[in-house]
Amino acid sequence: MSCVQSRRAVQESLIKLCDGPVSVIWRPKKPSASPLAPIEIAVRSWLELLGQDLLNGGDSYVENLLSRAPKRWVVYSPMVLLPPGSFGQQWWEAVGSEQVASRYAVELWTLLLENIGKREGKGPLTHLAVNAEIPLHKDPSPNFDGERLVESIENVLRTPSGLIMLHGDFGPVLSPETVPTEKDFEDAFWVSTKQNGIIQVWAPRYTMFSRGNVKEKARLLDFHSSDQSLESRRLAKEKVAKNSAVDLYAGIGYFMFSYIKMGLRRVIGWELNPWSVEGLRRGAVANGWSVKIVRSHEVLDLAEYGQIVVVLGDNRDAAKRLRGPCRYALGGIIHVNCGLLPSSEDSWEMSLEILDRDGWLHLHENVGVKDVLARTAAIEELILRWLKKTGDQRSANVEHVEYVKTFAPGVWHCVFDVYISRPGTPP
Repeated sequence: MSCVQSRRAVQESLIKLCDGPVSVIWRPKKPSASPLAPIEIAVRSWLELLGQDLLNGGDSYVENLLSRAPKRWVVYSPMVLLPPGSFGQQWWEAVGSEQVASRYAVELWTLLLENIGKREGKGPLTHLAVNAEIPLHKDPSPNFDGERLVESIENVLRTPSGLIMLHGDFGPVLSPETVPTEKDFEDAFWVSTKQNGIIQVWAPRYTMFSRGNVKEKARLLDFHSSDQSLESRRLAKEKVAKNSAVDLYAGIGYFMFSYIKMGLRRVIGWELNPWSVEGLRRGAVANGWSVKIVRSHEVLDLAEYGQIVVVLGDNRDAAKRLRGPCRYALGGIIHVNCGLLPSSEDSWEMSLEILDRDGWLHLHENVGVKDVLARTAAIEELILRWLKKTGDQRSANVEHVEYVKTFAPGVWHCVFDVYISRPGTPP
């Protein structure tokens, strides 16, 4: 029976019952109201908790506060990370009471964690922070005259000094230059997440985490799949398993873990930040991979180590340390990752020495979108010049540029895949 016939039958039945025509008005069912967002629920509950004596009151007042509250969040269990600028000075000025800001903020943070936890269903959430960009330079220190130094020092360790910790114990206050002890690691607050089936671990007070690298990690996992459009990349699993990769800027294992899951025999990396190395170690263990941390002064005997080896120290002597007997434990090195931003160019010439057979250099750099083509040609020319200088007969071809994520308006984090090969020789 059609909808029209159904309506007519109902009308006829009503007419019979009432002995006369009846006007039937059909109204569509109103859609149910969408559930309130967890942050809105938390703010409204908080305002009710405080009462009118502390606040200005009124619907417009509440709506003004809600419009200024963040709408998004990310959960890295057991921490909630809010976007930059959340609940800043302007929000508290809109609240209009210094007494509220100083005495009742903890109640708001508790409600936020509780309501976001209910929505996410990932267990108890205990820590709350506001994200911030990782500064490329440290704040310049004042000189003896009280003036700021003209040149600031590069933030080599990429310390997340701008992170605003709102609720929870994030670990002891330590200078980035302090060498952490085992007790410091134990006392620190650690979080984790899973991307592409891989667990990563870090301490947010001391170590950055780049969520936007997830796309590049996934790309590496499929780099040698059989359906690759580039024939040079289509390698059998048995071939991949005989080779290794080197990551000159390991971090917490962003790309090292992808290389291992790709099926490579071993990955060796260099990292300056001890907090990142500890996060990498914990992440490797969580994924079930064997890992060895080597200090810069220790002998690099790869024959004794597991799937992942991390040298805690500067990478300037990486090529030198990979010479000799330890090289045989790696099989062939077919990937060298140079993942430093805004540019990893200082390590490119050395990466050629490390990649002493056919393989790929993955060169990371921030590039203006209008300059990508020109930069591609410049990189290829530069590497060919280095090869020629040493009498190396291999060729270099930037076979792909991956746009990973935007770094600033009109600027992209790009990865230049440079294929280094001998003419007519399979990889």
